[in-house]
Order: sequence, then structure tokens, then C-alpha cells
Amino acid sequence: MNTNKLSLRDMKREATAAALADAAFELARERGMDGFVVEDVVQKAQFSRRTFANHFSCKEEAVATAAVTFENANEAEDLIAGLPADADPVDVLHRLLKLQLIGDHLWKMHELMSLSKRHPTLEPYVLSAFRRLQTAAEETVSEFSRGRYPESYPHMLAGAVYGAILPLLDGSLNVLLPGQSADGQSDAATFDDYLETMFGCLRKGF
Repeated sequence: MNTNKLSLRDMKREATAAALADAAFELARERGMDGFVVEDVVQKAQFSRRTFANHFSCKEEAVATAAVTFENANEAEDLIAGLPADADPVDVLHRLLKLQLIGDHLWKMHELMSLSKRHPTLEPYVLSAFRRLQTAAEETVSEFSRGRYPESYPHMLAGAVYGAILPLLDGSLNVLLPGQSADGQSDAATFDDYLETMFGCLRKGF
């Protein structure tokens, strides 16, 4: 994971991509994937169609990107960089996952999974966006575990963690997302409890 500060140019480019992605995501929520076109996205975000094309190949890619675009990328990198060099890779991944799936981004991923079930053309872009989160995790764990663990370790660890997150996001598991009411589901686990259980299992080696 590259811990260099983003340049002003990069920050502006990321802000533009985030604005377009958020506009596409909101339109998808309001109208469904069949209810809008790229022109609607650029009008809502107040950018040109050419600018859209510089960032995304289609509206589906823009919608899916909304959940993995971070306005505080530097802050996230600072938190990871602040960990001791000998930090345990499981602890590093635990911290990173909480940064990636905090609040708004967690709910967006959940809504994207729901949208993709109703609109199959969106599914590969959602999975690709989720894969970007996993790749970032693999790179971060590799940076902290270099020379101390086998080269394949970061990939196996990230694969286990993100594989366990997918059924939470698509509703296969009875887990309450932050702010979600139990509504009579007395056996539902909270998101934080689920994470603690998952990482507890990882630390014990299952």
C-alpha cells in the first residue's frame, strides 16, 4: 500500500470521481439501474460527459465505485502507517477493515449487493469494487509482514476475512449493521460482535 500523501492533483481527481460515483449511486437508489443514463449522472454531479468518461466506462462502474471511494484516504493511510512495524497482521487487517467498512461505506456496500440482485448487469462491477478493498488489504498486510510470513500469507488472510464479509453484506447472515434495529430478531448478532468473533477465530487459528 502506498503511504505517500496524495498530491493536490490526485486529490482533485479523486474528489471528481467520488462526486460522479455518488451521483450515480443516488440515481440508482431512486430510479433503479434502468431508470437513468450517464447524461443524468453528469447533470446531477455538474460535470461533463467527457469528464465521466475519464473516470468510468459505464454507469454500472460508477455506481459500484461509490462504496469504495474514500474522501479521507490520507487519514486512513496515516492510521495504518502509525501502527508499529512488528504489528500482528491480523490486527492490521482488523484495523483496515474497520476503516473500509465504517458507517456510510458499509451501508453502501449492503445496498449495492441488494441492487445487484435486482439488476444482474451491476453484479460484476460490485464484485470488482469489493475486490479492490481486498486487494488494498493484501497490499497493506504484505507491507507489514514482509520477511516474517510466507508470501502467500497476506492473500490467504485477506481472502478468509473478505470471504466472511460478503454473506454479511448480501444478507445471507443474520447480522445487524450499525444503526439497524433488531425488529424482533433476538438472535441477530451486531456487526461489531461479528467482527470480534471472526477475528477471534483467526487469532486462534479456527
